[in-house]
Amino acid sequence: MSENLKYSASERIAALLDDSSFVEIGAYVTARNTDFNLKEFDTPKDGVLTGYGVIDGKLVYVYSQDATVLGGSIGEMHAKKIANLYNLAMKCGAPVIGLVDCAGLRLQEATDALTAFGRIFRKMTQASGVIPQITAIFGTCGGGTAMIPSLTDFTFMTSQNSKLFVNSPNALDGNYEGKVDTSAASYISENTGLVDAVCETEAELLSEIRALVSMLPSNNEDIAMTDCGDELNRTIPGIESMDMDGILTNIADDLKFVEVKKAYAKDVKIGFMRLAGATVGCVANAEKTLSSAGLTKAAKFVTFCDAFSIPVVTFVDVKNFAATMEEEKTISGAAAALSFAYANATVETVTVITGEAYGSAYISMNSKSLGADMVYAWPSAKIGMMESKMAARIMYPADIAAADDKLAKEKEIAAKIDELQSSALAAAKRGYVDDIIEPDATRKRVIAALEMLATKQEEGPAKKHASL
Repeated sequence: MSENLKYSASERIAALLDDSSFVEIGAYVTARNTDFNLKEFDTPKDGVLTGYGVIDGKLVYVYSQDATVLGGSIGEMHAKKIANLYNLAMKCGAPVIGLVDCAGLRLQEATDALTAFGRIFRKMTQASGVIPQITAIFGTCGGGTAMIPSLTDFTFMTSQNSKLFVNSPNALDGNYEGKVDTSAASYISENTGLVDAVCETEAELLSEIRALVSMLPSNNEDIAMTDCGDELNRTIPGIESMDMDGILTNIADDLKFVEVKKAYAKDVKIGFMRLAGATVGCVANAEKTLSSAGLTKAAKFVTFCDAFSIPVVTFVDVKNFAATMEEEKTISGAAAALSFAYANATVETVTVITGEAYGSAYISMNSKSLGADMVYAWPSAKIGMMESKMAARIMYPADIAAADDKLAKEKEIAAKIDELQSSALAAAKRGYVDDIIEPDATRKRVIAALEMLATKQEEGPAKKHASL
């Protein structure tokens, strides 16, 4: 296969799946509608290849839209093929991967095509939380088609050829594509949280999907597990001086952390790693302040992990929520969404406090009170309502004001607050931290906790579903 920048629909499937593993379904389906002289057009496969194959031996279902057939637009039979694929995938418990290159609604089929959109959306909704759904955008994904990546669990785009939009840039008041290309992969990945990775080439994108599929369970009753070639009791000297990227990478089996939504809400990192061969979801503070976007990003990720029985490990180093006029519009709801996701989760959860853990921002990051099964803290961790010097100013303003050396007095009071209320030891004495661990032992302690929790069973009160 050539390394051209834009593959054909069939070439994409061949590059995605294990060699010669694709089996096509519905190869002879063509358009049925005859309005607007559609019968004069040849519509082989009605513009979409559907079928199944394997990735590293794991069964997956795939559809790949063919832009050379009426622009890859979605009509009645096109949608019927995709819906039938979903039916099979849910029966057999295997992921669906959509390779999208689509002009949108097929105008020649009018309400037949409009109804077809609804059928696809319904199938995707039914499959949510049952099987993983992945979308890769190679060309246009516009109008109603833009709902497809929004309904899937993971979305990938290419940097040059992919376009994702409900309304084109030129249709937005005061804008045009040359000013701000709101459909471009860079804009979408940085501003919407819909895209998990932007790749330079289609080959790179398809390779990224293969890597992700290997990490994920096939369905909500499967366990993502593989043999572990890494040392389970491996220590990590110097981890306490690493940034969060270094911490996550070094804790993971074979030093491999797969981050998703990296370009969006950079105050929070989310992604997957293997620990003792088992896939684990990770949420981590990359900055001291939590934004609305970061909270929402983390909440959706925790919900996904819980749906597919993927344990969640949370690494905490946070001071507060973002405090701006714009953030104030959404921060409360976003913090509630993350708190809800953690509190509602029944999967195994472990929290490691690596630095600071202050106020409601810490509570939202899966504190003991929110339901974390195990909470560990490094010896230098600070856990409390706020930074001790700020607490000193609020609690003892008169004492500080009366002192000859106000700064020294403030430091003295702050040190006492740290000792009595904000240290890892103080939290452990109250049962809010299960153990204080040496930083270099973090990997083996987290693995041990997850192995202990492997038989966890938890059910909440009977209800149809939550109302949040």
